[in-house]
Amino acid sequence: MIILITGGGGPTGQALSAHFAKHGHTVIAVDKDDVDLLDRAAVQELARSVEAEHGRVDGVFHLVGGWRGGKTFAETDLADWDLLHDLLVRTLQHVSLAFEPLLRKSDNGRFAIVSAKAAERPTAGGAAYAAAKAASEAWVMSLADGLRDTGSAATVLVVKALLNDAMIAAKPEAKFAGFTHVDTLAEAAAALYERPAEQINGTRLDLTQ
Repeated sequence: MIILITGGGGPTGQALSAHFAKHGHTVIAVDKDDVDLLDRAAVQELARSVEAEHGRVDGVFHLVGGWRGGKTFAETDLADWDLLHDLLVRTLQHVSLAFEPLLRKSDNGRFAIVSAKAAERPTAGGAAYAAAKAASEAWVMSLADGLRDTGSAATVLVVKALLNDAMIAAKPEAKFAGFTHVDTLAEAAAALYERPAEQINGTRLDLTQ
């Protein structure tokens, strides 16, 4: 398969890249040093280059993220919203709009983002983050509706927080209760191909269970 991973330079992107590559798939991992995902023209050019070389894309895993927040609702800094809107929403819009036509050319395409339980149960200090995550989820659900009956699917993978080996090494005594390891996330992403598109299209898969 042809797999695109945006936000590919971080621990999560590296885990997904390694998992798909290990199973023989072609992985195109991009990070901010490769393409500015806030530049719609640059993202469209990326899509054109992928189409020219491969003709389609079988997976788009959008892993661009970030967190900002405060202690109380009243202390919310709207500059945090501006940042999170760009990171979590605008980049998603650019990537999904550019690559949706390529997903349609796949017999079994998958598009997924990682969202957070915070979108369901926002905290007072996490208003900007929760709102951005909720907007991202709504955007993916709209994409899912557009992909209905195409053979491809768009899905939201939900975590409390992500965990990687560097975090464990830095705090070996910590429990990280409810956290999802990036390797587990990678396995869940690959498992999306094991189920029919109509079963997972427009769904939220909770990985904290």
